[in-house]
Amino acid sequence: MRKLNCPQCNIPNFYVKNESGDRRLVYVMEDLTICTKNEDESLEGFNLEIIYCLGCSWSGSPARLKQTKRY
Repeated sequence: MRKLNCPQCNIPNFYVKNESGDRRLVYVMEDLTICTKNEDESLEGFNLEIIYCLGCSWSGSPARLKQTKRY
């Protein structure tokens, strides 16, 4: 399954935050599942409604990625 890319800078690297402001590196897959970059990490306690791009200022819901085309 393919990773979705940022609609602004076209990279697949994102992060999510928890209430403490900690970040967890993630990818968003075609079926909109969010997977951690490191398989041994958990997403428990992290807000998965808003993702942030590591390469630019874009942020939004995973569903917004699905609306853009991959190059």
